Amino acid sequence: MSPTFYYILHVCSILVLTGYTFYAFGAPVETRKRVMIITGIASLLALIAGFGLSAKLGYGFPGWLIVKIVCWLGLSALAGFGYRRRGAAGVLALVAVLLMIIAVVMVYAKPSF
Repeated sequence: MSPTFYYILHVCSILVLTGYTFYAFGAPVETRKRVMIITGIASLLALIAGFGLSAKLGYGFPGWLIVKIVCWLGLSALAGFGYRRRGAAGVLALVAVLLMIIAVVMVYAKPSF
């Protein structure tokens, strides 16, 4: 498959993951199972597409990619925390935004460390 396919799949799955994560911060408890399924699938697709894109572009395993994986893990976990810690929704939303900003900076800056 082409790098463009992996890129589109990666970005779309991250958008779905992010949207449903923020939805989880204020959603009724009855939606928990459906939201967790959707965020889990979107998270898995983001991981597969990200590694597929990395392989197609020949990046290997640089340091900025490790930072992106940590951001992915954090964002993937936040939907579950949103349902468990209703009072901390504002802090969790701030953490989600920071993780997304860090991940985007890593993509475009590609610092070497």
